[in-house]
Amino acid sequence: MDRLQAAVDLLAAAGIEERGAVFTKREVVEFILDLTEYKTAAALHKKRLLEPSFGEGAFLLVAVERLLDSYKAHITKKANPAIDLKDAIRAIELHHESFNETRLKLHQLLRENGIASAAAEKILDAWLIQGDYLLADLPLQFSHIVGNPPYVRQELIPDILISEYRHRYDTLYDRADLYIPFIERSLKLLNLKGSVGFICSDRWMKNRYGGPLRQMIAKGYHLKYYVDMVDTDAFHSEVSAYPAITVISREPAGTTRLAHRPQVDKKTLVKLARGMRGRTIKLGNPIHEISGIMRGNEPWVLESFDELAVLRRIEGSFPTLEDAGCEVGIGVATGADKVYVGKYDELDVENDCKLPLVMTKDIRGGKVEWQGMGVINPFTEHGELVSLKKYPKLAAYLNRNKAVVCKRNVAKRNNERWYRTIDRVYPKLTYTPKLLIPDIKGEANIVYENGKYYPHHNLYYITSEVWDLKALQAVLLSDITRLCITTYSTKMRGGYLRFQAQYLRRIHIPRWQDVPEDIRSRLIVAAEQRNIAACNALTYQLYNLSAEERAILNRSDGGGETNAA
Repeated sequence: MDRLQAAVDLLAAAGIEERGAVFTKREVVEFILDLTEYKTAAALHKKRLLEPSFGEGAFLLVAVERLLDSYKAHITKKANPAIDLKDAIRAIELHHESFNETRLKLHQLLRENGIASAAAEKILDAWLIQGDYLLADLPLQFSHIVGNPPYVRQELIPDILISEYRHRYDTLYDRADLYIPFIERSLKLLNLKGSVGFICSDRWMKNRYGGPLRQMIAKGYHLKYYVDMVDTDAFHSEVSAYPAITVISREPAGTTRLAHRPQVDKKTLVKLARGMRGRTIKLGNPIHEISGIMRGNEPWVLESFDELAVLRRIEGSFPTLEDAGCEVGIGVATGADKVYVGKYDELDVENDCKLPLVMTKDIRGGKVEWQGMGVINPFTEHGELVSLKKYPKLAAYLNRNKAVVCKRNVAKRNNERWYRTIDRVYPKLTYTPKLLIPDIKGEANIVYENGKYYPHHNLYYITSEVWDLKALQAVLLSDITRLCITTYSTKMRGGYLRFQAQYLRRIHIPRWQDVPEDIRSRLIVAAEQRNIAACNALTYQLYNLSAEERAILNRSDGGGETNAA
């Protein structure tokens, strides 16, 4: 336990970046408090509000202002603030300096509202906890939990602390950031019909690591409100995360009201909050309403509702890419590219221990223009590590670079297999025709490669012994792929999309035997010519899209009539 406390103390003294501190503007704080119904018209001293990571008090100070105004409006002549208010707030902060500074601000606020200094100290002793929210003892349940949870990557947290978090929180899955268990714990601390109102990254709503949290919410909670805050001026500093406001309540699931990228000013946000909370709403801009967002651990689709209807129809009519006889994979990750990757002709190893490597930079103008790079392959054709005794040049090369190679986790886990790459290399893939897809692109950039190169880890690939790959390339260059990827992928700055395996596997296509002969040949020609308009027209026909469905895809793509990708 001493080592665990030492790790907590280390974070408690960390700087702003290390502890993921980002400070929210007052207008946004007021908006979130309005959405969660933490308003002065209610007897707030009879409610319980929790702020899990109060920092410099952006949320906490505003909430206390509302609490005090409400208290004055509802108290009797026998009011005793030290008793009446002691359970109205709980607030936690790990960082010592922030904790102390915010306590002083709160003491001053209580004194300005007529509460004696001794009573203010008693109230603050009850309200404030210095420590780690994910470890703190909190026996109470809460009606309101609000804030901006820290955005901290796992690699910045001591191993012993991450292990303890994983033991306590089921949603800390894969490479989930720290705000994920913050949301889990907050939801579990809600009383019936209580609400969590957070502003944080929206990545968990679609990506892999958010699956367990989405599953948890689908089983016992209601996503009441969602407000996309990407590219809005929501914080006092610029952030690289993609923020969204969510209000999730502990009650049966129902419809969700949504708004996208509002202007951050008091007048706009007050009006928006009133509209979102209204008994009925006038659908359309700026507020939408949708049901059925939560489907187990499935990604949440929170925009493009007309397109979603088209996608759902396609998904119900056709098999997935892999069910239709295709395989999706990713290229090799070595863990030490400066050792394993280099100019093919200059890699000083036996010829059967290296492979020509295709990288993202080799894909230009819709085709592969190989730049002469190679990757060292320490595996046999059957996937076993080669014996270094049989390959003296490989052994000498790896031993010269052993210090770098052995720093990798994959080497530390097994000293005898220290020279393996992170991913197993399958040489046969080099000579297999495949489609190559760079990870991050503005549009689908599907390239046919006829079997000369092994893909690098920033490239995904598709192979098939059933589908003609050039015909498939035409389908994947169409708006159908863009529709699927934009629906399920997390978006990057500048409008770029992630063409990752998890999203590619969600693409649904017809079975090859169901593709008419005349369409097969025309798809191949369209792909060879990179004629995107023809790819679209043929794919619309292949998927039996109605005129209305075609219009939806064309509208969302700004027309879609281009001849280059």
